[in-house]
Amino acid sequence: MVFQALEVRRLRARIRARLNGLSAAAVTTCIILTTSCIVIMPLRAENAKTPQYYAEDIKSAMQLHIAEIVNSEGDWAVVDDKTGERLILKFMQIHDPVRQISETVYFACTDFHLKDHPEKVYDMDFWLEPVDGALRVFRSKVHKEPRHALLYGWYKHPRYTFVNDEISYLYD
Repeated sequence: MVFQALEVRRLRARIRARLNGLSAAAVTTCIILTTSCIVIMPLRAENAKTPQYYAEDIKSAMQLHIAEIVNSEGDWAVVDDKTGERLILKFMQIHDPVRQISETVYFACTDFHLKDHPEKVYDMDFWLEPVDGALRVFRSKVHKEPRHALLYGWYKHPRYTFVNDEISYLYD
């Protein structure tokens, strides 16, 4: 509000300087236009859009989230939503690209490995949204689980894919 009041004072001073020598009709028109601008300014501020977040913002929010969920040894205890198994995971990396999937929802994909088995990698997905001016994780899910194949060794087996940024399960 202080900023808006200062802007209004500056605008009035500029108008006064330009009104010298104008007819009464021109002055009235300027006053009407100025008044409507002053009324509209607060409405635009109140209807401001949600702030835009970029890749570095999403990654920073993810780094903070990971720091919050891991214990002092760097372990994250999480329950697999499909199997019910309790997993003890270690953070590896955030995948590129991270992205925005709706006006207020952002997405990051990460790799974590089982604590005592670095070859067994879980692909974990995270959804974030703005809360009090900062991105916060509101959902996480196992996207790919470790599987072993004779030819390939350990690989990440997908549980779902995305269709128009919505989860589409591959297997029931």
